[in-house]
Amino acid sequence: MPNKIKVLVVDDDPYIAELISLYLNKEGYETKEVSSGKKAVEDFSSYSPFLVILDLMLPEMDGNQVCREIRKISNVPIIMLTAKGETFDKVLGLELGADDYMVKPFEPKELVARVKAVLRRYDSKDGDVSKQIVFPNLTINPTTYTVTYHGNILEFPPKEFELLQFLASHPNQVFTRDQLLDRIWGYEFMGDTRTVDVHMKRVREKLPDEDIWNLKTVWGVGYKFEMR
Repeated sequence: MPNKIKVLVVDDDPYIAELISLYLNKEGYETKEVSSGKKAVEDFSSYSPFLVILDLMLPEMDGNQVCREIRKISNVPIIMLTAKGETFDKVLGLELGADDYMVKPFEPKELVARVKAVLRRYDSKDGDVSKQIVFPNLTINPTTYTVTYHGNILEFPPKEFELLQFLASHPNQVFTRDQLLDRIWGYEFMGDTRTVDVHMKRVREKLPDEDIWNLKTVWGVGYKFEMR
């Protein structure tokens, strides 16, 4: 691997951080270990990782807070770690922008497999969304992650943008909530699917129905970007 993929490992347990780094290094990844949420945010920009492995319970700032801060400046994939028995709101984690999560204790080989899978999805999303999506009064630019509506550039957090972009890339095709979670959040989500509804509600508030297109709920099934 000539240019190593950099992974920021954020965990206040040095044994776990070293174990994760050991397995990732064996696979050719470069790692940097930090032990606090505040340090993770400080080092993120200077280290410029391709992926972040982020523990939930951290000193100074917890994992959710770190995830929120990273998402203000980057769409880099994030895998959250949580200890068995800890309260972890899966929906909250997904809404903040986490791409996957694992419960401790975990098999290091499984974590490596998750890292590879998340990076593959990230690369494939970059690869097949290079062109702008243009409809009357609506332009979706995947290079700059911007949405222009009636000439105005609107603010879209990463997951809202990706949800809109995915649906608009497949006009008139209906997707279930589970399919959207799998495609946008990147893995089969076991449990409550309301995170899709929350994101769709926010997208719709920014993009009211047009005469030619709209974001439509297909009751009992899911959602679609409808061209009339």
